[in-house]
Amino acid sequence: MIDIVFHDDGTYFYYFKKGIKHGLNLESLNAKVLNKTVTLHLPKLIFDRSKSIARLAVEDEIIFTEFD
Repeated sequence: MIDIVFHDDGTYFYYFKKGIKHGLNLESLNAKVLNKTVTLHLPKLIFDRSKSIARLAVEDEIIFTEFD
């Protein structure tokens, strides 16, 4: 499966594990998030913070979520 990877202005990378499998479309994502400020929710683990994206939003629109 294919992961979808985002990076910030620095050196951090964040990803949707198997993003295509979850119904994400690269062209649609580019149109909605490219060069925009987004809000990411990352799972917090016991020893570290994951770089896997659990929720992605642009302004009030939720683009992707693992939350019910």
